[in-house]
Amino acid sequence: MNAADPLRPQTGAVPHAAGHLSAPFWDGCRSEELRYQRCQGCGAANFPPTEHCRYCLSAHLIWLPSTGEGEIYSWTIVYRPVTAEFEPPYAPAIVTLDEGYQMLTNLIDVAPDEVAIGMWVRVGFRVLTDDLTLPYFTRSP
Repeated sequence: MNAADPLRPQTGAVPHAAGHLSAPFWDGCRSEELRYQRCQGCGAANFPPTEHCRYCLSAHLIWLPSTGEGEIYSWTIVYRPVTAEFEPPYAPAIVTLDEGYQMLTNLIDVAPDEVAIGMWVRVGFRVLTDDLTLPYFTRSP
């Protein structure tokens, strides 16, 4: 792969954490809808899922759909993966979503040399198994 080839999603096993707190997020991914929590006490967006608001500690959190659009806050290109299951290169990135929360994700369908802080991206979904659909981000048109 050269620097002009677009990044691809992983094809092997991808570790992920699922539990009662994150179930609405993973259910949303299976429905191709990105979801996040919003505090009914102070209005702050909370992600990753939590039992209490990170800002005011309220337990009154609701799940909402995200636009799935935002901008790259930070990123890197990995050419030497930490596990043999991951095929390089891949690009982990922190994306700041329009709703005001940040999400750690992977970028795809963009060449590594074109990725930049501030680049507008949007979510897309890839089915890995019957129980696991992952959100990936790509350049927004």
